[in-house]
Amino acid sequence: MLASAICLRDSTNMNADPFSDILKFTHAESLVTGGFTAGGAWAIRFPAPDKIKFFAVVKGTCWVRIDGEAEPIHFSTGDVGLLSAKRAFVLASDPDVAPIEAMSVFSGAGRSTAVLGDGNDFAHIGGHVLLDPTSGRLLSDVLPPWIHVSAASPQAITFRWLLDHLVEERGSDLPGAQLVSAQLSQLLFIQILRAHLKTSGPMSAGWLRALRDPRLAPALRLMHGDPARSWHLDELAKACAMSRTTFAFHFRKTAGIAPLTYLTEWRMRLAERALREGDAPVAVIAQSLGYASESAFSHAFKRITGSSPKTFRHAERMSGSRVAEDGIRGAAPDEVPSVEVV
Repeated sequence: MLASAICLRDSTNMNADPFSDILKFTHAESLVTGGFTAGGAWAIRFPAPDKIKFFAVVKGTCWVRIDGEAEPIHFSTGDVGLLSAKRAFVLASDPDVAPIEAMSVFSGAGRSTAVLGDGNDFAHIGGHVLLDPTSGRLLSDVLPPWIHVSAASPQAITFRWLLDHLVEERGSDLPGAQLVSAQLSQLLFIQILRAHLKTSGPMSAGWLRALRDPRLAPALRLMHGDPARSWHLDELAKACAMSRTTFAFHFRKTAGIAPLTYLTEWRMRLAERALREGDAPVAVIAQSLGYASESAFSHAFKRITGSSPKTFRHAERMSGSRVAEDGIRGAAPDEVPSVEVV
């Protein structure tokens, strides 16, 4: 059991990069799923997405009107948008053009691209971000409803390179094009989040706001680098060159919770992953995360998650079985496919 605990402890010790840790923990996976070209006067209305959506303008300009937003947003070549809210939206050459429904444009087996008009004025690519149904909320709950990264921003050079290569790979028949496209779209998603951290205005308290605060970075790296260690407030404050009182106040104001509460909650996220994805006994997981006993760990886990470790594992296994059964049964013949191109 000791060998198992050491192995699991190594797997729960992260690389001192909190941003990468959380993206890996949520299983964030970005996929380009399609796009369209347009010419003349055009407008398409897309239904509210059930996933985080992103799109980029690779040629021309358009207007974006999102349900709930007062004014349309103008997009130029190289601009990128990320929609995390479940809101319908319209892409249009002009805000006054009456939109057609996206389903009428993209319906059809395997259809992921379309041409409106002569297709000479505008081109775009779009996709979605897949998150783990459970752990993905750690990311989705802190994202703003809408992110717009302008081609005029400092990140424009990186975006331009990624977009150019995405278009090139999707239009080629080179070996590995599908995998390359997936990797490029993943990089695009990460760059969108990076740009948001650098350019956004005031953010609500949470881990995302804490990540962009350079004064708290040393403490976050320590906790993520060795979550099983019994960190003391004095150690974390010293790493950030602050007094204990100043550090505790600033961390709570920025992250929304106390430093050691953050550490406990991150441990529980790691525990959830270990319970869901592995077969290690609860006692081994407890030891790997720095708990002296299984009962102490179980008490902390239930306080944070609302259920005991064993109940959580059982529920996750039952949920996974249902998903597998649904996949085997497949979709009913008369089901209408969702629009995934934007």
